[in-house]
Amino acid sequence: MDEMIARKEGRAGRLTFNRPSALNALSHPMAMEIEHALDAWRDDPEVSLVVIDAVGDRAFCAGGDIAAVYRAALEGDMRPGREFWADEYRMNAKIAEYPKPIVAFMQGFVMGGGVGVGGHASHRVVGESTQVAMPESGIGLIPDVGGTLILARAPGRVGEYLGVTGARINATDAIYAGFADRFIPEADWGSVKASLVETGDIATLPHGAPPPEAGRLADLRPEIETGFGGADIHTIKATLEASGSHFAQDALKAIGRNSPLSMEATLRLVRMTRADNTIRGALENEFRFTWRACEQGDFVEGVRAQIIDKDRNPQWKHTLNSLPEADVAVMLAPLGADARIEFA
Repeated sequence: MDEMIARKEGRAGRLTFNRPSALNALSHPMAMEIEHALDAWRDDPEVSLVVIDAVGDRAFCAGGDIAAVYRAALEGDMRPGREFWADEYRMNAKIAEYPKPIVAFMQGFVMGGGVGVGGHASHRVVGESTQVAMPESGIGLIPDVGGTLILARAPGRVGEYLGVTGARINATDAIYAGFADRFIPEADWGSVKASLVETGDIATLPHGAPPPEAGRLADLRPEIETGFGGADIHTIKATLEASGSHFAQDALKAIGRNSPLSMEATLRLVRMTRADNTIRGALENEFRFTWRACEQGDFVEGVRAQIIDKDRNPQWKHTLNSLPEADVAVMLAPLGADARIEFA
């Protein structure tokens, strides 16, 4: 069974996640299949647009399939992770820069690697079940796959808040924060896709309607601006502790769970990307961290605690109080010529 179904249908190229039992987690071969299909359709006159969707109700894609990366890293082999991320990031850039319209229909969980596929499409559709998050700090990683670009473009300090805490957001907030463009009721998705496939005309895509469920980010903006405008994670923690609000308490719980090294690096990456504001710049900066994540970061321990053993008790390399500036600087230092993403 193909885990990523790529085919031409009518006037469209179609890509469908087909691992519903694994919440459509994106594996290395699946990422390569997406890239190969996009390359084949780029100059194909029979393909006017691309539609990306997923089998199952629970998830569009709940993240990357990192089990193989974890196992290899335990044996001291960092290559599988580095090769996966380099190939995945090149694919993310191709989606963001694609010359033809790409429409992503994102139901259920849209996290990590799923954001890297759907979040960079030119037309991003969410529905009633959509839940978006970038929870990588909880496994000792950083919001990658170009996620720092979306976070950097979010209103005010919303990107810092979502990146540091990994908070989940609904369709309304996904649109507000810039992860999606429009809400279309999921009951209508079948007919909308059929029209796109038949006509190849992006103008047939409805403009959308207001989501039925209210968001919370707009109302929380004053607290987000105050709480997450600090220069570093220590300042943010102190500001939240001084606030004592319900929002602050929830944010502090997440900060207490997540990797201190990852949270501080996330803050810096979002702000680095805000200054650059390009998909390739975001991916290159993220690769600085992920290239080193297995060997020098908290990634292996985070995956063990959250995904493998599921004891939810990661033993991070540092506490917030003991986090050395030098370790953060090392994780974000420029990479050498032998550790580059070969964009094509």
